[in-house]
Amino acid sequence: SSLSGNKDSIYSLAMNQMGTVIVSGSTEKVLRVWDPRTCAKLMKLKGHTDNVKALLLNRDGTQCLSGSSDGTIRLWSLGQQRCIATYRVHDEGVWALQVNEAFTHVYSGGRDRKIYCTDLRNPDIRVLICEEKAPVLKMELDRSADPPPALWVATTKSSVNKWTLKGIHNFRASGDYDNDCTNPIPPLCTQPDQVIKGGASIIQCHILNDKRHILTKDTNNNVAYWDVLKACKVEDLGKVDFEEEIKKRFKMVYVPNWFSVDLKTGMLTITLDESDCFAAWVSAKDAGFSSPDGSDPKLNLGGLLLQALLEYWPRTHINPMDEEENEINHVNGEQENRIQKGNGYFQVPPHTPVIFGEAGGRTLFR
Repeated sequence: SSLSGNKDSIYSLAMNQMGTVIVSGSTEKVLRVWDPRTCAKLMKLKGHTDNVKALLLNRDGTQCLSGSSDGTIRLWSLGQQRCIATYRVHDEGVWALQVNEAFTHVYSGGRDRKIYCTDLRNPDIRVLICEEKAPVLKMELDRSADPPPALWVATTKSSVNKWTLKGIHNFRASGDYDNDCTNPIPPLCTQPDQVIKGGASIIQCHILNDKRHILTKDTNNNVAYWDVLKACKVEDLGKVDFEEEIKKRFKMVYVPNWFSVDLKTGMLTITLDESDCFAAWVSAKDAGFSSPDGSDPKLNLGGLLLQALLEYWPRTHINPMDEEENEINHVNGEQENRIQKGNGYFQVPPHTPVIFGEAGGRTLFR
């Protein structure tokens, strides 16, 4: 079954524990509500002025919390089909929400890097739990006890932090909370209780003019040297001057562009577009390859890479329908075994992920 109705990209989704209500948020700036049992569209809730990035439902599906890039948190009554409260806690977009079991306190984080706990019954009572070093993308409450003892936080950096909530209830009881934005109080926590460290992500890259090698720099300022053609890292150069390495590896050669690079995942993502992936031709000698017959043929870089990547592509199996077809398949199989796999010059690492997709981004094969 499918739930239709959204016109733009969906950025948030929530379902209550009983499985009676599903809510979606998108760049339409509205909340759409369905009954997943019948796939019926129940309502559309308007109020946000920007992308809806986070959603939460209470147990029985009567109330919904939403966080938006417009910087607000809204509490909705699904029975009344309207917004019943708006919380302006953050200076910038709200990207992540968590709520306690009783649905009385909301934990929020987002672009401003601050994580607050707000009393839904009294919005003036809010506590600044901590301030992360990067925008907050996702949060998870430790529900091993009630009230929750800790909060796990993921940001745009690669580490995951655990922040204690043990002192937050004394904080509320004492009345020492942030109800005056002109005189903000310090955060409850200054250091996380626990850190799960992630790998360094690549933040800068430069395609060398041989259109085969790339220099990258990561969040730890380490520089690395990559070979796109062989889909592998050649060398870790350490903490060296990035610009100097680019100058050092400059070659007096012209090769057309045949691939593009993306760093959104924190790793090198190479894209081959059908319009230009076969544009670059070099001699085997210039590419560092030798031919068995001693010749120096022209090689297509995009073609070589595709042949190497497809060397590991799984074979298609066809079940023969009859004896005649079985004989044909047997002959074809012998011919296939004689076909050389790969490109005959090099292999790429077998774990290299390969995705075939359309120009719009839709994945066809993986």
